[in-house]
Amino acid sequence: MVSWMLRKLKIDPQTPDGRTGVGSLAGTVGILCNVTLFLLKVTAGLLSGSLAIAADGWNNLSDAAASIGTLLGFQFSRKPADAHHPYGHARAEYLSGLCVAVLILFIGVELAKSSVAKIIAPEPVALTRLTVGILAVSIGMKLWMSLFVGKLGRIIGSKTLEATSADSRNDVIATSAVLGSCLVSAFTELQIDGWAGLAVAVFILFSGYGIARETVSVLLGEQADRELVEKLQQLVLRHEGILGIHDLLVHDYGPGRCFASAHVELSAEEDPLVCHEIIDHMECDALAELNVHLVIHHDPVPVNDAEWGQLRGLVEEIAERIDPRMSIHSLHIDRRHGLKRLVFDLAVPYGMEQEQIREQIAAELTARGVGYPVTVRFDEK
Repeated sequence: MVSWMLRKLKIDPQTPDGRTGVGSLAGTVGILCNVTLFLLKVTAGLLSGSLAIAADGWNNLSDAAASIGTLLGFQFSRKPADAHHPYGHARAEYLSGLCVAVLILFIGVELAKSSVAKIIAPEPVALTRLTVGILAVSIGMKLWMSLFVGKLGRIIGSKTLEATSADSRNDVIATSAVLGSCLVSAFTELQIDGWAGLAVAVFILFSGYGIARETVSVLLGEQADRELVEKLQQLVLRHEGILGIHDLLVHDYGPGRCFASAHVELSAEEDPLVCHEIIDHMECDALAELNVHLVIHHDPVPVNDAEWGQLRGLVEEIAERIDPRMSIHSLHIDRRHGLKRLVFDLAVPYGMEQEQIREQIAAELTARGVGYPVTVRFDEK
């Protein structure tokens, strides 16, 4: 059905406009379905006197608000770069998600208050076939939405749509629990409607917190996707003459707006013009194949310098013995001002005591006969 709808609407997910079209389709479907469910459930809640059903309806309204945020986020994110925002506006998708999370949290708090009041003063629930039918339709519709939006999210690689799909799947569980509580209240003397409403409120709060945490994490600058990092490394290393890659940094400016920088090692004896051509090809390939704006720093390596090779092997041996997780790069002998200094970068795991490592390496190098100063620059990984 998804493929058929995309063909009918003439949406190509592989293009920037097509990505916006997919997001808009998911947002529109989400708004229509969730508003419909909200109206049905609030009506059923009023007729039956069930706060849990009404609370589940308000949960659908928060989902509709999330769909509006998704729709607006995708539309605004397609705005091109300008003088004030040279990296584009794709992060609008994340900001819209944060605004929706705040709204969801507000609804959750209000529903929790109402549920506690009903727990204190319970009222009987009048369950009818209409109420049961509405809840059954809701479960079926939410299950369809989860599958539909989930497939759209996988097609364009959107975390926002995949999270929306998971939220719809969770709504199936929540509505099933509400239906169960109504049946228990109708056929027994147990008045658990208030407790069911409170459970739904907690569910809403948890959902809002999850969305807020995810969007804030992206905006703060989280670790790059491991698969993308590996693809970038493979793309660089497949080119002839490349000896290594390090200091690969990936910056996320929103879906489809990814920038990266890296240091790439080539032989110091290679013609600088040839090196420039190799680097230029790598940058073009990264944009064409991975849609990543890659900027490369040329790192010349003196592969035929015997002293450099001996020192590199020695430093690698010491680093491996201290902690196998550490690695070195950018090792060179600084001969400026008539003096020698060994300089290298050491990649270490987060949280390691750097000063202690620095002193240990310097001491071991001195013991091995390296008689000039050592500068260690740390990179955390």
